[in-house]
Amino acid sequence: MCLGCQEMKPKKELIRIVKNKENEISVDFTGKKPGRGAYICRDINCFDKARKGKRIEKAFESSISSEIYDILREQLEGKDDQ
Repeated sequence: MCLGCQEMKPKKELIRIVKNKENEISVDFTGKKPGRGAYICRDINCFDKARKGKRIEKAFESSISSEIYDILREQLEGKDDQ
């Protein structure tokens, strides 16, 4: 489910953000990194909603660095499918 629009979508349509055992948060473009995952649509509007509502922080119960948000924004602006 997308953290932005709260809609259920196939995993291939979503970007995975992962938190590993060392509490490091990163963007997982392969979908295969170990750890707890949260998903967001490849839509800049969903990203903005998730960031504004701090939904990614809530999903991982920890703060997210601006670097992660920057990587996500770059990915979405470069590959906006909608």
